Amino acid sequence: MTTTLESPTSAPFRFFDLRVVRTRRLGPSLLRVTFTGPDLADLHGGGRDQSLSLFLPRPGQDAPVLPPIRQGDDGRAWHAAYRALPDDERAVMRSYTLSGQRRRPAEEVDIDFVLHDGDPATTGPACRWARSARLGDRVVVLGPATADNTAVRCRPHPDFDHIVMWGDETALPAALGVLAWLPASVSAHVWLEVPHRDDIQPVMTVADATVTWLVRGEGAPCALASVRAAQLPPAARPYAWLAGESATVRELRRHLVRERGYDKRAVTFVGYWRRGLSEDALRAA
Repeated sequence: MTTTLESPTSAPFRFFDLRVVRTRRLGPSLLRVTFTGPDLADLHGGGRDQSLSLFLPRPGQDAPVLPPIRQGDDGRAWHAAYRALPDDERAVMRSYTLSGQRRRPAEEVDIDFVLHDGDPATTGPACRWARSARLGDRVVVLGPATADNTAVRCRPHPDFDHIVMWGDETALPAALGVLAWLPASVSAHVWLEVPHRDDIQPVMTVADATVTWLVRGEGAPCALASVRAAQLPPAARPYAWLAGESATVRELRRHLVRERGYDKRAVTFVGYWRRGLSEDALRAA
């Protein structure tokens, strides 16, 4: 499937049929699934916190059930057709970060899944699918056909000189992508929150970055307390990127704007999930 969906205000996005190549545990809470597909040469991620829509089959299906793609359809028309499919047949849709992309020796992409310690109350369909993913399993991705696309949220002013970052385990691939993108001219204060020490991942960046890992299982202080206690350097053009649990990112944004004097326009905050709600319920809310 290679039809392009586009609108006047966004770069084109396309559907890509993918199959699982392999899986790898990154830590107690993190699983990486690697995919390939016949048209991946046409997927052009913009790096940083590039997001995409992942469509998964329901139990008993060998591929995601989606409405047909018609040339000239816009995103709204297709989504209405998707929502009209029966609930027990319609593909599960979830938002994920593009964790990695390789052109050689083969076209491959990585998506990292958070595994919620097997707790049924917090284990959704994407987590269950990832736990059982096997070679050849089929999914569909709605991803970017151009690198400069609206699904990249990290967009500081070109002259920014300092960045404050916070992310929990759901935002870890995005945070690591932003860190890898930062130029050497920028300093960074970064807090990354994970459930277990073994979930800590290598950080690759040329920026002057101070990275603090908050391990919840070891009684780490909460995000707000950690950021509020930090001595941040003076910056002419500061920027902030906050992603993860929605109430936490709102709380951090209020602190930066009200207590630190950050311009609201210089704070990107993205709620990837909300405590007590599934993604379906969050979308409905």
